[in-house]
Amino acid sequence: MKDYYETLGVSRDASEADIKKAFRQLALKYHPDRNPDNKESEETFKGINEAYSCLIDAEKRTNYDRFGTAEGVGAGQSPFGTGFGDIFDDIFGDFFGTFTGRGKPRPAKGNDLRYDLELTLMESAFGTEKMVEIPRWEFCSDCNGSGSAPGKMPSACPNCRGAGQIRIQQGFFSIAKTCDRCGGAGKIITDPCKACKGQGRIRTYKSISVKIPGGVDTGSRLRISGEGEMGFHGGPRGDLYIYLNIEEHPFFKRDGNDLYCDVPVSFPQAALGAEIEVPLIDGTHKLKIPAGTPSNKIFHIRGKGIQKLGGSHRGDHIVRIYVDVPKSLTQRQRELLEEFAHVTGDEVNKSFKEKIKNLFIGAEK
Repeated sequence: MKDYYETLGVSRDASEADIKKAFRQLALKYHPDRNPDNKESEETFKGINEAYSCLIDAEKRTNYDRFGTAEGVGAGQSPFGTGFGDIFDDIFGDFFGTFTGRGKPRPAKGNDLRYDLELTLMESAFGTEKMVEIPRWEFCSDCNGSGSAPGKMPSACPNCRGAGQIRIQQGFFSIAKTCDRCGGAGKIITDPCKACKGQGRIRTYKSISVKIPGGVDTGSRLRISGEGEMGFHGGPRGDLYIYLNIEEHPFFKRDGNDLYCDVPVSFPQAALGAEIEVPLIDGTHKLKIPAGTPSNKIFHIRGKGIQKLGGSHRGDHIVRIYVDVPKSLTQRQRELLEEFAHVTGDEVNKSFKEKIKNLFIGAEK
């Protein structure tokens, strides 16, 4: 008597999962496609199928364990047993890939699309709404996606007779393969639609409204579900991804959620102190400049920068002060500056060598 457990290499208390796993490994090893013209492998493969068809069926397995035989297994019976094709499809459909057991292509999600969008600094800071034009495939309205001329219907594929698949005999074993002529659709177009040339789809532009939240930056990505390319064989559309790039601003510079700007002050303002108005991204701010403020002095204005994406907190506005030196002076302005230089001992015409000498003399006293 044949020992089916020994044939599959499993114990007598093996679970259904263990039996399936063992069958898969052995069937892949001894499959006729992998061992062409090998009679020994073919016979081994038959034995593996016979053992599996018995042990995978609970009733047959019980009878085999008790009586050493099972209904439907033995001389003159098919080694595959009832429903073996469905079981084989379930186990090996992902390995062979050329058939699904039913011959029809499976629905698949469409391809994702990318769109690069330019925003101004203001738009990125506070959010905005943009209309974008996306090139993508749409169902042809003339033929309603069928690909056939209006009033015409696709014909059954003569190669597979509408089944979407053809069967190939490999010795005692038969496998199904997607029909090459119709691509598994089971139908062919004999009178194609003129608008889409039989494709059932046309390239067009879709207007989509995109809401941009405040706080986005260059490199931010927005996902709009279901606005990508058409799905395959009835599958859902892909997604649309909006990649953002923020244009440079002529005055403000952004670093994360902080904003930077350079603000000029006059020499008297820097020397005597002043209150100036600093432009912000959403208004102005009165900034006090202490007396004796040097050029490149940094001031922080808290909470006046860019809003954090997804939150309410804002970064800082950072101001760098620089002393603006006038390029031309009136006669009176020159006289006053020369007088100031004289009072401070910093005469305009004094050479650098003299200034250094005076510094050392002053240090010795």
